[in-house]
Order: sequence, then structure tokens, then C-alpha cells
Amino acid sequence: MLNKLLYLKCVTSTATLPYPFIHHYPFLFSLSYRTITSKSRSFAVSYLIDNFGFSPESASKTSSSYNICFQTPEKPEAVIRFFRNHGFSNMQIKSMVRRLPWLLSCDPCKRVLPKFEFLSSKGVSSSEIVNLVNKYPAVLGPSLENQIVPTYELIYKFLQSDVKTIGCMFGNLLFSRCNLLAHNIRLLQENGVRESNIARLLGNRSHAVFASNDMVKLVKEVKDLGFDPSKAIFAVAMMAMKRISPPLWKEKVDTFKKWGWSDEALSEAFKRHPHVMLTSIKKINVVMNFWVNQLGRDALELVHFPKIFGLSMEKTVIPRALVVQHLLAKGLKKRVSFVTPISVSEQVFLERFVTCFEEESCELLKLYQEKVSVQRKEEVGAA
Repeated sequence: MLNKLLYLKCVTSTATLPYPFIHHYPFLFSLSYRTITSKSRSFAVSYLIDNFGFSPESASKTSSSYNICFQTPEKPEAVIRFFRNHGFSNMQIKSMVRRLPWLLSCDPCKRVLPKFEFLSSKGVSSSEIVNLVNKYPAVLGPSLENQIVPTYELIYKFLQSDVKTIGCMFGNLLFSRCNLLAHNIRLLQENGVRESNIARLLGNRSHAVFASNDMVKLVKEVKDLGFDPSKAIFAVAMMAMKRISPPLWKEKVDTFKKWGWSDEALSEAFKRHPHVMLTSIKKINVVMNFWVNQLGRDALELVHFPKIFGLSMEKTVIPRALVVQHLLAKGLKKRVSFVTPISVSEQVFLERFVTCFEEESCELLKLYQEKVSVQRKEEVGAA
């Protein structure tokens, strides 16, 4: 069942069209007006080329597509001045205009300032507004009253936090998806998904889930795999199914099979810990190589412990495995599963596998802590 669903999985997204901010006028106008418009557009094209690095072709196409018309630099320079006054650097302004060229033709005090004021009212500082808008300039497009505010209020009902709601809106690019978001949330609730799970999905920036046009199909697929919509793991399974493209999913399936896992084994691991399919292919190979080639263990052991793919090799898996190997070599443990010491908490691990061996505890603790320390230093050096 899993194999069939995973290979046929697809992601559908809807695109948001930009808002043109210069009205489209009726066709029948005087020749003199058309001449002025032509001159305006010609000046705008030159302005885009000279000031923002557009090529002649892209500047002409952009000017026509967004109906950018001005005969003097007064309007665009007023826009640039507005953003400078609000803390944006020249480089940031140039980047925004290249992505949202219609900004040069808008009235920023009417179109942009109210959005800055809205974010400020939710506790976002001026510097944070600059960083957010620079990273997600798409927020400047949708209507504040018809899209942004309703979306914010809908998300806030679940997250109950201004900080989390702002993070969700920007992280999921949900500025103009209010109707689709509300529709998908309603479908989730109708299918038994708890509000806490919906909040978890929103908090985990599951854009692919909430932007889906096939929510009913997605919920059915996850249910058919045996997941209970009332459980937290249901939300994780949904994220995994939607975040990964079908080609990448297949590549990950093939990677697990290369290490000896069957479709049934992968299905079992996915049911136990859906995060396993969110693991990178590189990390899958690193874990499997260490487990099979360095520890000499059976890869199928990890079917029942897929959580290991989400653990730090340097801080958890390798240091603890070395301690267990030492215990076996010294005969202090005759039989021990490598899974248990890796899966337990730090405190439990130390109690069961280090400090309980009085004569060896110092050596074991030194072995464990030195390995962790070395790995942390290597990470800092690499950074």
C-alpha cells in the first residue's frame, strides 16, 4: 500500500498573480494620450535599465506586463526614498524592485505603509520588518484588508501567539491564501484532525499541506496507511507526504532498498516514525554505513528504530556506540542491543551504561565525553 501511494504522490500548488497598480484604461483614447503613454513607458524602460540592471528586453517586457509608466524620475524616486526612510538598504531596494517591479508605480504610503503598521502592531520591530519584507517581498502584494488580516486572524485562532502567527504566515507564504487555508482547515477538522494537530502543522511551516488542492485525497492516503487523525503522528505523516516531491521520494525509497530494506520494511518504519522520509539521502547513507559497515549490525534492526535517522551522529549515535563496544570488549556486557543505549535519554544512558560500572565509570565517561567534545570542536571548526 505504501509503495503504491508513495510513487503516485504529487504536489499541486496555486500561483498568486501580482497586482498591477496602474489602472488599465479603455482602448478608445486620443492619439495624444497614447503618445504620452508611449513616452512614459519608454522612460520607465530606460529607468529600469539604468537604475536596476534590467536588460533592454526584460525591462520592456516588465514595463508592459506591469503597466509601469512614468515620464520623470519623481514617482520611482519617491518609492525608493520611502523604503530608505524605513531602513532598507540600496541593495535591498534594488532586490525588491527586481522581484516586484510594480513597486515603482505604486503609492507606498497607501499600499505599503499600512502593512508595515499592521506588522508593527503585532510586535514586529522595525528592523524585523525590514528583514522579513526583504526575505519575503511577496507580502507587499496582497490586500491587507481582504487577505493578510483575515489570514492572520485565522492562524492566530490556532497558535494563540503573535510571534508564532507571524512566523507561520511568512514561513508558509500564506499572505494571500486565506480562502484556500480556511477551506483546507475545515476539511481537516471534518476528517477528525484535532485542532492541536492543525496547530502543529501550522507551527511546522507545512506550506505544502495547506496549499494543497487535494486535501481530501491526502487525508485518505494517510488514513489508509493506518494513521489515526486524532494522533500527533498523523500531522507528521501529512508533512512527509506533501513536502517531498515524487522523484525525491522514489530516490529515498531506492536508497533504503540499497541497504536491504523491502517495501514492507519501509512501510513499517514510516508508520513508526514518519520523519524517516524527511531524512536526507546523505544522512540515510551515513547512518546505514556506520550501522552496517562500522558496527557490523543488520540494517533491518533500524526498521524498528527509525528515529535514529533524526539523531545527531556526532553527539549521540557514535559516542554511545563506542561506549557499548567498549563494554562488550571488556566483557562488562555479554549481550546488549545497540538500539537501546542510543534511544534513551542522556541521563538514563549514563546511569545504565556508564556510572553503574564503578571501576570502569571514569574511563567510560572519559571515552564518551571526549568523543562528544571532539565532534563539537570539529563542528565549530567547520562552521
